[in-house]
Amino acid sequence: MDVSKWPLFYLLSAQELATVRQACVFGTTANEAIYITHGNEVFVLGLNCSSCLGTGDSLSSVMPKKLDFLRGKKVASVSYGSGPHVLLATDDGHLFAWGHNGYSQLGNGSTNPGLSPVLITANLQNKKVKEVSCGSHHSMALTLDGEVFAWGYNNCGQIGSGSTANQPYPRKVTGCLQGKNASGITCGQTSSMALVDNGEVYGWGYNGNGQLGIGNNGNQLTPCRVAALQGMCIQQIVSGYGHCLALTDKGLLYAWGANTYGQLGTGTKSNHLSPVHIMADKERVVEVAACHSTHTSAAKTQSGQVFMWGQCRGQSIVLPHLTHLTNTDDVFACFATPSVMWRLMSMEQDDFLTVAEALRKEFDSPETADLKFSVDGKYIHVHKAVLKIRCEHFRSMFRSQWTEDQQEVIEIGQFSYPVYRSFLQFLYTDTVDLSPEDAIGLLDLATSYCENRLKRLCQQIIKRGITVENAFTLLSAAIRYDAEDLEEFCFRFCINHLTRVTQTEAFWQVDGAMLKEFISKASRCGAFKN
Repeated sequence: MDVSKWPLFYLLSAQELATVRQACVFGTTANEAIYITHGNEVFVLGLNCSSCLGTGDSLSSVMPKKLDFLRGKKVASVSYGSGPHVLLATDDGHLFAWGHNGYSQLGNGSTNPGLSPVLITANLQNKKVKEVSCGSHHSMALTLDGEVFAWGYNNCGQIGSGSTANQPYPRKVTGCLQGKNASGITCGQTSSMALVDNGEVYGWGYNGNGQLGIGNNGNQLTPCRVAALQGMCIQQIVSGYGHCLALTDKGLLYAWGANTYGQLGTGTKSNHLSPVHIMADKERVVEVAACHSTHTSAAKTQSGQVFMWGQCRGQSIVLPHLTHLTNTDDVFACFATPSVMWRLMSMEQDDFLTVAEALRKEFDSPETADLKFSVDGKYIHVHKAVLKIRCEHFRSMFRSQWTEDQQEVIEIGQFSYPVYRSFLQFLYTDTVDLSPEDAIGLLDLATSYCENRLKRLCQQIIKRGITVENAFTLLSAAIRYDAEDLEEFCFRFCINHLTRVTQTEAFWQVDGAMLKEFISKASRCGAFKN
Protein backbone atom coordinates (compact mmCIF):
# COMPACT_ATOMS: atom_id res chain seq x y z
CA MET A 1 0.00 0.00 0.00
CA ASP A 2 1.33 3.42 -0.94
CA VAL A 3 -0.49 6.66 0.00
CA SER A 4 1.81 8.72 -2.21
CA LYS A 5 -0.36 7.72 -5.18
CA TRP A 6 -2.81 10.35 -3.89
CA PRO A 7 -1.57 13.87 -4.80
CA LEU A 8 -2.47 15.30 -1.34
CA PHE A 9 0.25 13.20 0.23
CA TYR A 10 2.87 14.87 -1.97
CA LEU A 11 2.58 17.66 0.62
CA LEU A 12 4.15 15.41 3.28
CA SER A 13 7.88 15.00 3.71
CA ALA A 14 9.49 11.57 3.42
CA GLN A 15 9.81 11.49 7.20
CA GLU A 16 6.11 12.27 7.67
CA LEU A 17 5.08 9.67 5.09
CA ALA A 18 7.07 7.04 6.97
CA THR A 19 4.92 7.61 10.07
CA VAL A 20 1.60 6.93 8.31
CA ARG A 21 -0.16 3.75 9.46
CA GLN A 22 -3.71 4.40 8.23
CA ALA A 23 -5.14 7.00 5.86
CA CYS A 24 -8.30 8.17 4.17
CA VAL A 25 -8.60 10.70 1.31
CA PHE A 26 -12.10 12.14 0.95
CA GLY A 27 -14.12 15.16 -0.15
CA THR A 28 -16.03 16.14 -3.30
CA THR A 29 -12.72 16.87 -5.05
CA ALA A 30 -10.55 14.44 -3.05
CA ASN A 31 -8.92 17.46 -1.41
CA GLU A 32 -9.11 16.40 2.23
CA ALA A 33 -7.20 13.70 4.06
CA ILE A 34 -7.01 12.19 7.51
CA TYR A 35 -4.17 9.92 8.57
CA ILE A 36 -3.17 8.06 11.69
CA THR A 37 0.45 7.48 12.66
CA HIS A 38 2.09 4.41 14.16
CA GLY A 39 1.91 6.29 17.46
CA ASN A 40 -1.91 6.59 17.10
CA GLU A 41 -1.84 10.34 16.53
CA VAL A 42 -4.45 11.73 14.12
CA PHE A 43 -3.49 14.36 11.52
CA VAL A 44 -5.56 16.12 8.85
CA LEU A 45 -4.78 18.35 5.88
CA GLY A 46 -6.47 19.80 2.83
CA LEU A 47 -9.27 22.11 1.75
CA ASN A 48 -11.47 21.81 4.89
CA CYS A 49 -14.88 22.16 3.17
CA SER A 50 -17.67 22.39 5.78
CA SER A 51 -14.97 22.19 8.50
CA CYS A 52 -14.56 18.50 7.67
CA LEU A 53 -10.96 18.46 8.95
CA GLY A 54 -12.20 18.91 12.52
CA THR A 55 -9.58 21.54 13.35
CA GLY A 56 -12.04 23.92 15.04
CA ASP A 57 -12.15 26.31 12.09
CA SER A 58 -12.81 26.38 8.33
CA LEU A 59 -9.25 27.18 7.26
CA SER A 60 -7.48 25.12 4.62
CA SER A 61 -4.07 23.67 5.43
CA VAL A 62 -1.26 22.27 3.29
CA MET A 63 0.55 21.37 6.51
CA PRO A 64 -0.69 18.42 8.59
CA LYS A 65 -2.63 19.50 11.69
CA LYS A 66 -2.89 17.24 14.72
CA LEU A 67 -6.29 16.40 16.24
CA ASP A 68 -5.94 15.81 19.98
CA PHE A 69 -9.03 13.73 20.67
CA LEU A 70 -8.00 10.07 20.54
CA ARG A 71 -5.70 10.06 23.57
CA GLY A 72 -3.71 7.07 22.32
CA LYS A 73 -6.70 5.04 21.12
CA LYS A 74 -6.51 3.10 17.87
CA VAL A 75 -8.81 3.81 14.93
CA ALA A 76 -11.04 0.93 13.83
CA SER A 77 -13.16 2.53 11.09
CA VAL A 78 -13.52 5.84 9.23
CA SER A 79 -16.16 6.96 6.73
CA TYR A 80 -17.19 10.24 5.10
CA GLY A 81 -20.22 11.81 3.44
CA SER A 82 -20.72 14.30 0.62
CA GLY A 83 -20.94 17.44 2.80
CA PRO A 84 -18.50 16.20 3.78
CA HIS A 85 -19.04 14.88 7.29
CA VAL A 86 -16.72 12.37 8.94
CA LEU A 87 -17.38 9.45 11.30
CA LEU A 88 -14.58 7.72 13.19
CA ALA A 89 -14.82 4.66 15.45
CA THR A 90 -12.02 3.70 17.85
CA ASP A 91 -11.01 0.14 18.69
CA ASP A 92 -12.64 0.48 22.12
CA GLY A 93 -15.99 1.27 20.49
CA HIS A 94 -16.23 5.07 20.81
CA LEU A 95 -17.81 7.05 17.97
CA PHE A 96 -16.65 10.54 16.95
CA ALA A 97 -18.18 12.83 14.31
CA TRP A 98 -17.46 16.22 12.76
CA GLY A 99 -18.01 18.30 9.61
CA HIS A 100 -21.19 19.07 7.67
CA ASN A 101 -24.33 18.68 9.78
CA GLY A 102 -27.18 20.32 7.86
CA TYR A 103 -29.30 17.18 8.22
CA SER A 104 -28.13 16.09 11.73
CA GLN A 105 -25.86 13.49 10.13
CA LEU A 106 -23.39 13.90 13.01
CA GLY A 107 -25.97 12.44 15.40
CA ASN A 108 -25.57 15.08 18.12
CA GLY A 109 -29.16 16.33 17.89
CA SER A 110 -28.35 19.64 16.17
CA THR A 111 -27.84 20.93 12.65
CA ASN A 112 -24.88 23.12 13.61
CA PRO A 113 -21.56 22.48 11.79
CA GLY A 114 -19.21 20.22 13.70
CA LEU A 115 -15.99 22.23 13.80
CA SER A 116 -14.24 19.71 16.04
CA PRO A 117 -14.65 15.97 16.73
CA VAL A 118 -17.54 15.26 19.12
CA LEU A 119 -18.13 12.00 20.99
CA ILE A 120 -21.56 10.64 19.95
CA THR A 121 -23.30 8.83 22.79
CA ALA A 122 -27.07 9.27 22.30
CA ASN A 123 -28.76 5.83 22.19
CA LEU A 124 -25.30 4.22 22.11
CA GLN A 125 -24.69 3.97 25.86
CA ASN A 126 -23.03 0.64 26.69
CA LYS A 127 -22.66 -0.03 22.96
CA LYS A 128 -19.33 -0.51 21.23
CA VAL A 129 -19.23 0.71 17.63
CA LYS A 130 -16.95 -1.37 15.40
CA GLU A 131 -17.78 -0.01 11.92
CA VAL A 132 -19.16 3.22 10.44
CA SER A 133 -20.53 4.09 7.01
CA CYS A 134 -21.72 7.37 5.50
CA GLY A 135 -24.03 8.10 2.62
CA SER A 136 -24.37 11.51 1.07
CA HIS A 137 -25.91 13.07 4.21
CA HIS A 138 -26.85 10.11 6.40
CA SER A 139 -24.83 7.93 8.73
CA MET A 140 -24.73 4.32 9.94
CA ALA A 141 -22.93 2.51 12.72
CA LEU A 142 -22.53 -1.21 13.39
CA THR A 143 -22.04 -2.30 16.99
CA LEU A 144 -20.00 -5.16 18.35
CA ASP A 145 -23.16 -7.10 19.17
CA GLY A 146 -24.45 -6.86 15.59
CA GLU A 147 -26.93 -3.99 15.88
CA VAL A 148 -27.29 -1.34 13.16
CA PHE A 149 -27.92 2.33 13.97
CA ALA A 150 -28.75 5.05 11.44
CA TRP A 151 -29.36 8.82 11.54
CA GLY A 152 -29.32 12.03 9.49
CA TYR A 153 -31.01 12.79 6.16
CA ASN A 154 -34.02 10.55 5.50
CA ASN A 155 -35.82 11.91 2.43
CA CYS A 156 -35.90 8.44 0.84
CA GLY A 157 -36.13 6.26 3.94
CA GLN A 158 -32.39 5.64 4.16
CA ILE A 159 -32.59 5.70 7.98
CA GLY A 160 -34.92 2.69 7.90
CA SER A 161 -37.30 4.19 10.48
CA GLY A 162 -40.52 3.68 8.49
CA SER A 163 -40.86 7.40 7.71
CA THR A 164 -39.06 10.11 5.75
CA ALA A 165 -38.44 12.39 8.73
CA ASN A 166 -34.78 13.27 9.36
CA GLN A 167 -33.26 11.53 12.38
CA PRO A 168 -31.19 13.77 14.73
CA TYR A 169 -29.74 10.96 16.89
CA PRO A 170 -28.55 7.40 16.23
CA ARG A 171 -31.62 5.15 15.97
CA LYS A 172 -31.57 1.36 15.95
CA VAL A 173 -32.67 -0.13 12.62
CA THR A 174 -35.23 -2.84 13.32
CA GLY A 175 -37.99 -4.31 11.12
CA CYS A 176 -36.59 -7.32 9.25
CA LEU A 177 -33.23 -6.82 10.99
CA GLN A 178 -34.75 -7.31 14.45
CA GLY A 179 -33.07 -10.25 16.17
CA LYS A 180 -30.49 -10.67 13.43
CA ASN A 181 -26.75 -10.24 13.91
CA ALA A 182 -25.37 -7.82 11.31
CA SER A 183 -21.75 -8.27 10.25
CA GLY A 184 -21.34 -5.43 7.71
CA ILE A 185 -22.89 -2.13 6.58
CA THR A 186 -22.53 0.07 3.50
CA CYS A 187 -24.17 3.25 2.20
CA GLY A 188 -24.93 4.48 -1.28
CA GLN A 189 -25.70 8.16 -1.77
CA THR A 190 -29.23 7.84 -0.36
CA SER A 191 -29.54 4.10 0.30
CA SER A 192 -28.38 1.71 3.00
CA MET A 193 -27.39 -1.96 3.02
CA ALA A 194 -26.65 -4.43 5.81
CA LEU A 195 -25.02 -7.85 5.68
CA VAL A 196 -26.13 -10.42 8.26
CA ASP A 197 -23.80 -13.06 9.68
CA ASN A 198 -25.75 -15.87 7.96
CA GLY A 199 -24.97 -14.31 4.56
CA GLU A 200 -28.31 -12.53 3.99
CA VAL A 201 -28.41 -8.98 2.58
CA TYR A 202 -30.95 -6.28 3.44
CA GLY A 203 -31.46 -2.85 1.87
CA TRP A 204 -33.55 0.26 2.45
CA GLY A 205 -33.83 3.86 1.23
CA TYR A 206 -33.72 5.18 -2.34
CA ASN A 207 -34.28 2.55 -5.01
CA GLY A 208 -34.89 4.55 -8.20
CA ASN A 209 -32.11 2.71 -10.03
CA GLY A 210 -32.67 -0.66 -8.40
CA GLN A 211 -29.75 -0.24 -6.00
CA LEU A 212 -31.57 -2.22 -3.29
CA GLY A 213 -31.63 -5.28 -5.56
CA ILE A 214 -35.19 -6.26 -4.63
CA GLY A 215 -36.59 -6.56 -8.14
CA ASN A 216 -38.35 -3.19 -8.36
CA ASN A 217 -37.46 0.51 -8.20
CA GLY A 218 -39.65 1.62 -5.33
CA ASN A 219 -38.10 3.27 -2.28
CA GLN A 220 -38.12 1.25 0.96
CA LEU A 221 -38.65 2.94 4.34
CA THR A 222 -37.63 -0.19 6.29
CA PRO A 223 -35.12 -3.01 5.61
CA CYS A 224 -36.08 -5.38 2.82
CA ARG A 225 -34.26 -8.64 2.11
CA VAL A 226 -32.54 -9.13 -1.25
CA ALA A 227 -34.45 -12.31 -2.04
CA ALA A 228 -32.57 -13.03 -5.27
CA LEU A 229 -29.46 -13.84 -3.20
CA GLN A 230 -31.30 -16.50 -1.19
CA GLY A 231 -29.28 -19.68 -0.92
CA MET A 232 -26.00 -17.81 -1.26
CA CYS A 233 -23.74 -16.83 1.62
CA ILE A 234 -22.58 -13.24 1.01
CA GLN A 235 -19.24 -12.36 2.58
CA GLN A 236 -18.81 -8.74 1.48
CA ILE A 237 -21.06 -5.96 0.18
CA VAL A 238 -20.03 -2.51 -1.07
CA SER A 239 -22.05 0.40 -2.46
CA GLY A 240 -21.24 2.88 -5.20
CA TYR A 241 -23.15 6.08 -5.87
CA GLY A 242 -26.20 4.11 -7.04
CA HIS A 243 -25.06 0.50 -7.42
CA CYS A 244 -24.01 -2.42 -5.23
CA LEU A 245 -21.59 -5.32 -5.43
CA ALA A 246 -21.84 -8.53 -3.38
CA LEU A 247 -19.24 -11.28 -3.02
CA THR A 248 -20.20 -14.83 -2.00
CA ASP A 249 -18.16 -17.23 0.10
CA LYS A 250 -17.50 -19.17 -3.12
CA GLY A 251 -15.85 -16.14 -4.72
CA LEU A 252 -18.78 -15.33 -7.03
CA LEU A 253 -19.54 -11.67 -7.73
CA TYR A 254 -23.00 -10.13 -8.13
CA ALA A 255 -23.96 -6.56 -9.10
CA TRP A 256 -27.16 -4.53 -9.28
CA GLY A 257 -28.48 -0.97 -9.51
CA ALA A 258 -27.43 2.02 -11.63
CA ASN A 259 -25.33 1.30 -14.70
CA THR A 260 -25.01 4.61 -16.59
CA TYR A 261 -21.20 4.24 -16.71
CA GLY A 262 -21.04 0.45 -16.94
CA GLN A 263 -20.35 0.18 -13.20
CA LEU A 264 -22.18 -3.16 -13.00
CA GLY A 265 -19.68 -4.77 -15.38
CA THR A 266 -22.36 -6.51 -17.44
CA GLY A 267 -21.18 -5.29 -20.84
CA THR A 268 -24.12 -2.88 -21.23
CA LYS A 269 -25.30 0.35 -19.60
CA SER A 270 -28.72 -0.98 -18.60
CA ASN A 271 -29.73 -0.78 -14.93
CA HIS A 272 -30.50 -4.04 -13.11
CA LEU A 273 -33.21 -4.22 -10.42
CA SER A 274 -31.94 -7.61 -9.19
CA PRO A 275 -28.44 -9.07 -8.69
CA VAL A 276 -26.69 -10.32 -11.83
CA HIS A 277 -23.66 -12.60 -11.82
CA ILE A 278 -20.57 -10.94 -13.35
CA MET A 279 -16.94 -12.01 -13.95
CA ALA A 280 -18.26 -15.56 -14.35
CA ASP A 281 -15.39 -16.39 -16.71
CA LYS A 282 -12.75 -15.16 -14.24
CA GLU A 283 -11.08 -16.96 -11.36
CA ARG A 284 -12.32 -16.70 -7.78
CA VAL A 285 -12.85 -13.12 -6.57
CA VAL A 286 -11.56 -12.36 -3.06
CA GLU A 287 -12.34 -8.62 -2.68
CA VAL A 288 -14.69 -6.04 -4.21
CA ALA A 289 -14.54 -2.26 -3.95
CA ALA A 290 -16.90 0.67 -4.52
CA CYS A 291 -17.56 4.05 -2.92
CA HIS A 292 -20.76 6.10 -2.54
CA SER A 293 -19.18 9.19 -4.12
CA THR A 294 -18.02 7.43 -7.33
CA HIS A 295 -19.38 5.28 -10.17
CA THR A 296 -16.26 3.09 -10.19
CA SER A 297 -16.03 -0.63 -9.34
CA ALA A 298 -13.02 -2.85 -8.67
CA ALA A 299 -12.30 -6.45 -7.77
CA LYS A 300 -9.28 -8.54 -6.84
CA THR A 301 -8.95 -12.23 -7.68
CA GLN A 302 -7.30 -15.10 -5.86
CA SER A 303 -4.05 -14.80 -7.83
CA GLY A 304 -3.84 -11.05 -7.17
CA GLN A 305 -5.22 -9.76 -10.47
CA VAL A 306 -7.04 -6.42 -10.10
CA PHE A 307 -9.96 -5.51 -12.38
CA MET A 308 -11.79 -2.19 -12.74
CA TRP A 309 -14.92 -1.03 -14.54
CA GLY A 310 -17.47 1.80 -14.56
CA GLN A 311 -16.43 5.44 -14.72
CA CYS A 312 -12.64 5.41 -14.98
CA ARG A 313 -11.01 8.79 -15.65
CA GLY A 314 -14.10 9.94 -17.55
CA GLN A 315 -14.39 6.80 -19.67
CA SER A 316 -17.19 4.25 -19.36
CA ILE A 317 -15.76 0.75 -19.06
CA VAL A 318 -18.69 -1.67 -19.27
CA LEU A 319 -16.79 -4.93 -18.66
CA PRO A 320 -14.21 -5.71 -15.94
CA HIS A 321 -10.84 -4.62 -17.30
CA LEU A 322 -7.63 -6.27 -16.12
CA THR A 323 -5.12 -3.71 -14.79
CA HIS A 324 -1.45 -3.88 -13.82
CA LEU A 325 -2.31 -2.57 -10.34
CA THR A 326 -1.67 -4.65 -7.22
CA ASN A 327 -4.66 -3.63 -5.07
CA THR A 328 -8.15 -2.19 -5.37
CA ASP A 329 -7.13 0.98 -3.50
CA ASP A 330 -4.90 1.98 -6.42
CA VAL A 331 -7.89 1.80 -8.79
CA PHE A 332 -9.49 4.67 -6.89
CA ALA A 333 -6.22 6.62 -6.62
CA CYS A 334 -5.54 6.41 -10.35
CA PHE A 335 -8.94 6.18 -12.06
CA ALA A 336 -11.90 7.24 -9.87
CA THR A 337 -13.60 10.64 -10.03
CA PRO A 338 -13.04 12.03 -7.46
CA SER A 339 -9.91 10.03 -6.56
CA VAL A 340 -10.98 9.30 -3.00
CA MET A 341 -10.25 6.19 -0.92
CA TRP A 342 -13.03 3.63 -0.81
CA ARG A 343 -12.02 2.52 2.71
CA LEU A 344 -9.66 3.40 5.54
CA MET A 345 -6.40 2.26 4.03
CA SER A 346 -3.82 0.51 6.18
CA MET A 347 -0.09 0.56 5.52
CA GLU A 348 0.59 -2.17 8.07
CA GLN A 349 2.47 -4.98 6.40
CA ASP A 350 2.33 -8.65 7.24
CA ASP A 351 5.51 -10.70 7.34
CA PHE A 352 4.98 -12.24 3.92
CA LEU A 353 7.32 -11.13 1.14
CA THR A 354 6.83 -11.87 -2.55
CA VAL A 355 9.74 -13.39 -4.45
CA ALA A 356 10.57 -9.98 -5.94
CA GLU A 357 10.44 -8.31 -2.50
CA ALA A 358 12.61 -11.03 -0.94
CA LEU A 359 15.24 -10.72 -3.68
CA ARG A 360 15.29 -6.93 -3.37
CA LYS A 361 15.74 -7.25 0.40
CA GLU A 362 18.66 -9.67 0.14
CA PHE A 363 20.75 -7.73 -2.36
CA ASP A 364 24.16 -6.84 -0.88
CA SER A 365 23.31 -8.72 2.32
CA PRO A 366 26.44 -10.17 4.00
CA GLU A 367 24.27 -12.47 6.15
CA THR A 368 23.01 -14.63 3.27
CA ALA A 369 25.50 -13.95 0.44
CA ASP A 370 27.93 -16.63 -0.76
CA LEU A 371 29.98 -14.44 -3.10
CA LYS A 372 31.62 -10.99 -2.99
CA PHE A 373 32.69 -8.64 -5.75
CA SER A 374 35.51 -6.22 -4.94
CA VAL A 375 35.25 -2.98 -6.92
CA ASP A 376 37.35 0.10 -6.15
CA GLY A 377 38.22 -1.45 -2.79
CA LYS A 378 34.55 -1.93 -1.79
CA TYR A 379 32.61 -5.19 -1.46
CA ILE A 380 29.24 -6.03 -3.02
CA HIS A 381 27.62 -9.16 -1.53
CA VAL A 382 25.62 -11.39 -3.88
CA HIS A 383 24.26 -14.92 -4.34
CA LYS A 384 25.73 -17.17 -7.02
CA ALA A 385 22.38 -18.85 -7.69
CA VAL A 386 20.68 -15.52 -8.39
CA LEU A 387 23.44 -14.42 -10.76
CA LYS A 388 23.30 -17.72 -12.65
CA ILE A 389 19.52 -17.55 -12.97
CA ARG A 390 19.44 -13.90 -14.05
CA CYS A 391 22.50 -13.44 -16.28
CA GLU A 392 23.94 -15.55 -19.10
CA HIS A 393 27.39 -13.96 -18.55
CA PHE A 394 27.58 -15.36 -15.00
CA ARG A 395 25.96 -18.65 -15.95
CA SER A 396 28.72 -19.24 -18.49
CA MET A 397 31.44 -17.97 -16.16
CA PHE A 398 30.46 -20.19 -13.22
CA ARG A 399 29.97 -23.21 -15.46
CA SER A 400 33.38 -22.95 -17.11
CA GLN A 401 35.62 -21.36 -14.46
CA TRP A 402 34.16 -21.67 -10.99
CA THR A 403 34.90 -24.46 -8.51
CA GLU A 404 33.81 -24.66 -4.89
CA ASP A 405 37.35 -24.35 -3.52
CA GLN A 406 38.05 -21.11 -5.36
CA GLN A 407 38.25 -17.88 -3.40
CA GLU A 408 34.76 -16.40 -3.01
CA VAL A 409 35.85 -12.88 -3.98
CA ILE A 410 35.92 -11.63 -7.57
CA GLU A 411 37.98 -8.56 -8.40
CA ILE A 412 36.48 -6.12 -10.94
CA GLY A 413 38.76 -3.50 -12.48
CA GLN A 414 37.04 -2.63 -15.73
CA PHE A 415 34.04 -0.77 -14.22
CA SER A 416 33.49 1.70 -11.40
CA TYR A 417 31.82 0.77 -8.10
CA PRO A 418 28.56 2.73 -8.76
CA VAL A 419 28.23 1.17 -12.21
CA TYR A 420 28.90 -2.41 -11.16
CA ARG A 421 26.74 -2.16 -8.07
CA SER A 422 23.86 -0.83 -10.19
CA PHE A 423 24.31 -3.74 -12.59
CA LEU A 424 24.16 -6.33 -9.81
CA GLN A 425 21.23 -4.53 -8.21
CA PHE A 426 19.42 -4.61 -11.56
CA LEU A 427 19.70 -8.41 -11.50
CA TYR A 428 17.84 -8.41 -8.18
CA THR A 429 15.27 -5.67 -8.84
CA ASP A 430 14.83 -5.13 -12.63
CA THR A 431 15.36 -1.40 -12.01
CA VAL A 432 18.20 1.09 -12.43
CA ASP A 433 18.76 4.28 -10.46
CA LEU A 434 21.73 6.17 -11.86
CA SER A 435 22.62 9.63 -13.15
CA PRO A 436 22.81 9.99 -16.96
CA GLU A 437 26.60 10.29 -16.73
CA ASP A 438 26.95 7.05 -14.71
CA ALA A 439 24.42 5.39 -17.02
CA ILE A 440 27.01 5.75 -19.79
CA GLY A 441 29.32 3.42 -17.88
CA LEU A 442 26.45 1.02 -17.27
CA LEU A 443 25.63 1.15 -20.97
CA ASP A 444 29.23 0.06 -21.63
CA LEU A 445 28.79 -2.85 -19.20
CA ALA A 446 25.42 -3.83 -20.65
CA THR A 447 26.98 -3.86 -24.13
CA SER A 448 29.91 -5.98 -22.93
CA TYR A 449 27.65 -8.47 -21.11
CA CYS A 450 25.03 -8.55 -23.91
CA GLU A 451 22.27 -7.41 -21.52
CA ASN A 452 19.91 -5.86 -24.04
CA ARG A 453 17.13 -4.90 -21.62
CA LEU A 454 19.64 -3.16 -19.35
CA LYS A 455 21.03 -1.42 -22.41
CA ARG A 456 17.55 -0.06 -23.23
CA LEU A 457 17.03 1.11 -19.64
CA CYS A 458 20.35 2.97 -19.73
CA GLN A 459 19.36 4.66 -22.96
CA GLN A 460 16.04 5.77 -21.38
CA ILE A 461 17.90 7.25 -18.39
CA ILE A 462 20.29 9.12 -20.68
CA LYS A 463 17.44 10.48 -22.82
CA ARG A 464 15.54 11.72 -19.76
CA GLY A 465 18.67 13.34 -18.31
CA ILE A 466 20.17 15.00 -21.35
CA THR A 467 21.11 18.70 -20.96
CA VAL A 468 23.03 21.24 -23.01
CA GLU A 469 26.08 20.69 -20.78
CA ASN A 470 26.22 16.89 -21.08
CA ALA A 471 24.69 16.43 -24.56
CA PHE A 472 27.97 16.01 -26.43
CA THR A 473 29.39 13.67 -23.80
CA LEU A 474 26.28 11.49 -24.13
CA LEU A 475 26.46 11.63 -27.93
CA SER A 476 30.09 10.48 -27.79
CA ALA A 477 29.10 7.56 -25.54
CA ALA A 478 26.24 6.54 -27.82
CA ILE A 479 28.62 6.43 -30.79
CA ARG A 480 31.21 4.51 -28.80
CA TYR A 481 28.71 1.82 -27.72
CA ASP A 482 26.89 1.52 -31.08
CA ALA A 483 23.59 2.65 -29.56
CA GLU A 484 22.07 3.91 -32.80
CA ASP A 485 18.71 5.04 -31.40
CA LEU A 486 20.41 6.93 -28.57
CA GLU A 487 22.97 8.40 -30.97
CA GLU A 488 20.20 9.82 -33.16
CA PHE A 489 18.39 11.23 -30.11
CA CYS A 490 21.54 12.95 -28.78
CA PHE A 491 22.45 14.22 -32.24
CA ARG A 492 19.01 15.80 -32.71
CA PHE A 493 19.27 17.42 -29.27
CA CYS A 494 22.67 18.88 -30.18
CA ILE A 495 21.32 20.24 -33.48
CA ASN A 496 18.30 21.79 -31.76
CA HIS A 497 20.58 23.54 -29.25
CA LEU A 498 23.60 23.91 -31.52
CA THR A 499 24.81 27.36 -30.48
CA ARG A 500 24.82 26.53 -26.75
CA VAL A 501 26.17 23.00 -27.19
CA THR A 502 29.18 24.22 -29.19
CA GLN A 503 30.07 26.54 -26.30
CA THR A 504 30.32 23.72 -23.74
CA GLU A 505 33.53 22.20 -22.49
CA ALA A 506 32.39 18.74 -23.57
CA PHE A 507 32.15 19.84 -27.21
CA TRP A 508 35.79 21.00 -27.33
CA GLN A 509 37.14 17.92 -25.56
CA VAL A 510 36.11 15.40 -28.22
CA ASP A 511 38.69 14.09 -30.66
CA GLY A 512 39.05 15.69 -34.07
CA ALA A 513 37.68 12.77 -36.08
CA MET A 514 34.41 12.74 -34.20
CA LEU A 515 34.14 16.54 -34.38
CA LYS A 516 34.59 16.44 -38.16
CA GLU A 517 31.97 13.71 -38.48
CA PHE A 518 29.52 15.70 -36.35
CA ILE A 519 30.06 18.91 -38.38
CA SER A 520 29.66 17.00 -41.62
CA LYS A 521 26.45 15.31 -40.50
CA ALA A 522 25.10 18.57 -39.07
CA SER A 523 25.74 20.38 -42.35
CA ARG A 524 23.87 17.67 -44.28
CA CYS A 525 20.92 18.34 -41.94
CA GLY A 526 21.00 22.04 -42.80
CA ALA A 527 22.26 23.15 -39.39
CA PHE A 528 24.47 25.89 -40.85
CA LYS A 529 22.03 27.47 -43.29
CA ASN A 530 21.20 31.15 -42.80
